[in-house]
Amino acid sequence: MIFKVPERYRFRNYRLSTKLIITYIILTVIPMMLLGYISFVQYNRSIQEQIGEYMPRFLQQANANIEKHIEEFMALPELLLNSDSAVAVLRRDSYQSQSDLNFDQYTLSNYLTRTYLNGSNSDVLGVFVLSKNRLFYSSRMEFTGLDWVKNANPYGQDLDLRGKAKIILPSETHLKFEGDIPYILITKQMNDFDNRKNLGTMFIAVQLTFIDSILRDFEKNEKADLWVMNRQGEIIYHTDRDKIGTIDPDIKRYPILNGSFLAEGSGDSRLVSVTESSSFGGVIAHSIPLKYLTERTDLAKQVTIVVFIVMVVVTSIFSVLFALRVTRPIKKLSQLMKEVEMGKFQVNLKIQSTDEVGMLARSFNSMIATIRELIEKNYDIKIRQKEAELYALQSQINPHFMYNTLETINMAVENGETDTVVQMVTQLGRMLRFSVSNKFRIVRIEEELQHVTDYLMIQKFRFEDRLTFDIDRRTETGDLYTPKFILQPIVENSIKYGMESRQALHIEIMISKEFSARSGESDIVLRIRDNGPGIAAERLGELEQSLRSGTLAGKDSEFGLSNVNDRIAMMLGADYGIQLHSIEGKGTEVTVRISMIDLNEKMRLEQTKDEGT
Repeated sequence: MIFKVPERYRFRNYRLSTKLIITYIILTVIPMMLLGYISFVQYNRSIQEQIGEYMPRFLQQANANIEKHIEEFMALPELLLNSDSAVAVLRRDSYQSQSDLNFDQYTLSNYLTRTYLNGSNSDVLGVFVLSKNRLFYSSRMEFTGLDWVKNANPYGQDLDLRGKAKIILPSETHLKFEGDIPYILITKQMNDFDNRKNLGTMFIAVQLTFIDSILRDFEKNEKADLWVMNRQGEIIYHTDRDKIGTIDPDIKRYPILNGSFLAEGSGDSRLVSVTESSSFGGVIAHSIPLKYLTERTDLAKQVTIVVFIVMVVVTSIFSVLFALRVTRPIKKLSQLMKEVEMGKFQVNLKIQSTDEVGMLARSFNSMIATIRELIEKNYDIKIRQKEAELYALQSQINPHFMYNTLETINMAVENGETDTVVQMVTQLGRMLRFSVSNKFRIVRIEEELQHVTDYLMIQKFRFEDRLTFDIDRRTETGDLYTPKFILQPIVENSIKYGMESRQALHIEIMISKEFSARSGESDIVLRIRDNGPGIAAERLGELEQSLRSGTLAGKDSEFGLSNVNDRIAMMLGADYGIQLHSIEGKGTEVTVRISMIDLNEKMRLEQTKDEGT
């Protein structure tokens, strides 16, 4: 017998308020519950997958930063060969007296202290040089176990590194520093290329604080573990200091050394991400319990459930009472929101009631007004931020350029070239004053030319006959002005890429006055030519597209060109800027076109800048 629903319980006979509540529950509450449950499950799973996918990339970046630091440390032994006095000590085979030996030890130890234990090498704990039955060293702190160096590798003669540096772990030595500071030893032979002899072996003890700063930038969760180990599982660095020097017992069970996987441990499951270094043979690992990945979503889920239950009860009670009253203004609001979605923000929901619908209307109107205000404000902020980014380059001098310049000055001092030192220091000082002065963003063309001339002269001191340049003034520029800092970034690119592939590089800068058909006026045109490697056609197209779009990709060669182009366009208009012409294998020409800026125009542009800020 088929069950028959009594007439009074049939849905069609329910009151309207009951129908609305039942319909609300069937069509809204139940689907929302299911959707919420599925969403939380999928969200937790997606968190694990995303972290498992992206964490190895973060570790690879951290690995690249660590490799970069280690490569810089591996290059430090070469500094010793730049000192003639140090090389002379290492070449010496015998002594007439103990005082001569003591004097050499004092001389070389002082050099090691000045060169390797200065402020720029704060991570270097100590430097040890073994050469021909002699030991020279300098250290920041007390240490023990130095006999290991003598006995295991006497005077650097038994270790054939073939000119390469090697990393020695603390477990392979007896060397310990005060406070048991974790470190690695960079070992490299020093070869006398003039006499084709081995001068000895240098050991540089580097503390691992730089690894701590690098890894902490990638992970700040205290529940997560980060460590660096070799392929045998010996831990070189760990966020838990007590584990440094121990062995990771699970490394042999890791299914991969580049990627992420779930590991079952004592207690909770953990997500482990690892990446392997191809440079120093290390493995960087990151581990975090799964429960900490989703602890915020668990709290959000509980809060959401409570809010959901409260909302269901409240809306179920008042849904019928407010249905008719709310429907009409909601439909109007829906229409207006569709207009807003289409970008029409000049709308207004005119409802005079003081109830929730009226509050909603006023909130909507306030929100639209706030959006309009934020759009205008954010647009202005973006313009200012972009101008700040463009100005940032003006106060920068490439650290490598400074380092190379100071090295060149140092060598000139050692060689007694007083006139060269005076000239280089004068030019460098003039460059610094020009670079750090932000009082004006428009300067005389002669000042801009003087700045780039100083830059080229300093580079010529470094590269000598490999670099030549010529500045061809085809028009008088004494009373004309230019946006500041537009030549050096272009010349710097020419030197950077030209010196990598050319034995001799010539740079030519030409200044001329040319008529522009577009503007109908005469413009100042600066052409920077070089005989460098040129730019491939495909890459040239990408650079031209980047210049047209005005996007700054990063602090590379493209950034320098885009920076110059954007600053010119922002100050002088879209008719002015940079054009590129290049033939691969023959050279590149960069054309910079600016308007004729006299003193009055300069004052107007500077005043426009001040009013904008």
